[in-house]
Amino acid sequence: MGITKKVTVLAVGLGLVTLSACGSSGDGDAGGDGGGSRTVTLVSHNSWAVSKDVVAAFEKQSGYQLKVLEDGDAGQAVNKAILTKDNPQGDVFFGVDNTLLSRALDNGLFQPYEAKGSDLVLDEYRADQDKHRVTPVDSGDVCVNYDKAWFDEHGLTPPKSLDDLVQPEYKDLLVTENASTSSPGLGFLLGTAAKYGDEGWQDYWKKLKANGVKVVDGWEQAYNEEFSGSAGGKKAKADRPLVVSYASSPPAEVIYADPKPATAPTGVAEDTCFRQVEYAGLLSNAANPEGGKALLDFLLTKRFQDDMPLNMFVYPVREGAQVPEEFTKFGPQAKNPQTMDPARIADNRDQWVKAWTSLVLK
Repeated sequence: MGITKKVTVLAVGLGLVTLSACGSSGDGDAGGDGGGSRTVTLVSHNSWAVSKDVVAAFEKQSGYQLKVLEDGDAGQAVNKAILTKDNPQGDVFFGVDNTLLSRALDNGLFQPYEAKGSDLVLDEYRADQDKHRVTPVDSGDVCVNYDKAWFDEHGLTPPKSLDDLVQPEYKDLLVTENASTSSPGLGFLLGTAAKYGDEGWQDYWKKLKANGVKVVDGWEQAYNEEFSGSAGGKKAKADRPLVVSYASSPPAEVIYADPKPATAPTGVAEDTCFRQVEYAGLLSNAANPEGGKALLDFLLTKRFQDDMPLNMFVYPVREGAQVPEEFTKFGPQAKNPQTMDPARIADNRDQWVKAWTSLVLK
């Protein structure tokens, strides 16, 4: 998400998908000469991934060559984009999600542009509708994942809810990401705030800390190195069978396994989920704004939206876009995820993260 990561979001974090967009880009200068450049530059977190034929379709249709610059995870990428907004690295930024959206908007990161196809975006994913500074691109659910084999071997029922995670039988089993440095870590914190309220979330984290939750810097470390259910975790002999990840993680474990299992080796504790939405926007002071507008238009086309799920392991936001069978079978979206109004996130995020850091990490 840096839902993502970006995530994203998921597949690139697993090291399973390559950045085909970069391979098909031209060698023109980023941004160009203020209108004459035929290169449009996308700045993103490190979970951007798209099929080569889809990039080729954009380049043929628009006349622009696509160049992609990655800037780490979602939080790092947003912060760097804000710091360089007067002389941006590119024309479009992709990967700011609803947990960080207000920070980007308050700092003037984007200029207004209503992308073609915006009327086809499902209502629940729209934001900033009066000024049109961002375009919704994808959504995903941050959820606790569990290692099915571990729970079977130990004769223990996997947790289903946030309440379950603080029970004694799940002591020392959960690993999560730092809410101040990681998009899924922040999403998980916001999910607990949405569930337990302004006061109750801190009491919940006190219980979670007492129950042995482990905190690491980012998603890749949590999932690949600490989680026993991931392909990377198995190789590393990881010992945590619960991890904060995404609802789309189980399909990735199936799709990239060799041989492919009949069922996903990991599951999702559905009542732990928080819904993330990722946006893209035309950067203020973009050197090639017309190319940027063409790219934003393309991100909402059915071709791009249909291509996203199996590349970035996120869900499309456009009406009529196709969700792969693997998603519906192995990683369906949560039916009742926690959500939070962007205005409430804006009002509370920084103080919640500060309080969380003091409570959990000290």
